[in-house]
Amino acid sequence: MSNFLHKPVTEPPNVTNCLISYPAPYVLLVTINREKAMNSIPFSGHWEMEEVFDWFDKEPNLRVAIITGVGKKAFCAGQDLIELGKLRSNPVRPSPALMRHPPSGFGAISRRSGKKPIIAAVNGLALGGGFEIVLNCDMVVASPTATFGLPEAMRGIYASAGGPARLVRNVGLPIASEVALTGKQLTAQEALDLHLINRISPSPDTVVNEAVKLANGIAQISPDAAIVTRASLREAWETASVERATEIVQQRYHEALLQGENAKEGLEAFAQKRKPQWKASKL
Repeated sequence: MSNFLHKPVTEPPNVTNCLISYPAPYVLLVTINREKAMNSIPFSGHWEMEEVFDWFDKEPNLRVAIITGVGKKAFCAGQDLIELGKLRSNPVRPSPALMRHPPSGFGAISRRSGKKPIIAAVNGLALGGGFEIVLNCDMVVASPTATFGLPEAMRGIYASAGGPARLVRNVGLPIASEVALTGKQLTAQEALDLHLINRISPSPDTVVNEAVKLANGIAQISPDAAIVTRASLREAWETASVERATEIVQQRYHEALLQGENAKEGLEAFAQKRKPQWKASKL
C-alpha cells in the first residue's frame, strides 16, 4: 500500500484471490493473484471481486480502478477449469449457487455497470472470461506481449459473460465472428488497430505504470463529472441510441450534478484561475 494522502476511509473486503493496493491518490489497483493458475478465477474469486468493486463504487476517496494480473504471462486465462472439472465430477453435486457468477459477470466486471471507471492493465494472456473483463473496461493498456481471444467454442462451450455482444459492438460482426467462431487470438497490435485497447505500453514491465498515468488523468477531474460523463458514454454504447442515452443520463444525474458542490467549485476555480479542490462525490 502506497503512503499518501487520500487513502480510503473505509476498509476493503477481505480477499484471497486478488491483491488490493493504491498506486496513486484516489486510485485502486486490483491484482488477480493466481499466477500458478494463469490467473484463472475460481467461483469464489468472482464473488470476492464483486465485493471489492461494490466497495470501490461506495468508497469516497477512490475515483478510478485498475485491474491487472500478477506476473507477466497472464492477465486472466478465464475460468478455473480445474476447479470446474472437480465440481462437475463430484458425485455429490454442489449447490448451483456455488457454480455461477455474480450479476456483474466474470470477475465482477464483464457485465458490470457500476459508477466509477475501471482501466484494464493487460499484462499477458487475456482469454475467455479474461477477455470478457477487458471488453467491459472503460480503458485498456496492454503489454506488447498481450494476447486476446475467446476460445470457448473450441472447448464445446461459449463465452457467456457478455463478451461476444460487446465485441461485436466494438469491432463489427465479421471480425467478432472470426474471433469467437474460429478461436483466433489477437496480438496487442491487432487489438490496437481494431480500437479494442487505448495503447500498448513500452514494455511488459511498464503496463501498470501506463495504466496509472491514465488513471491519474481521471482522478484529477471532478469525481461527479467523471461518473456522469462515463454514464453518458456507456448508455450510448449499451442502448445504441444517442437520444435515449442522453435522456437517461439527464433524468438520472443532470440536476444533482449541477446543484452539487463540485460543479460550483469547478466554475469558481475556472473564474479565479486556480486549481479546483474537489469533494468526494455524492452521486
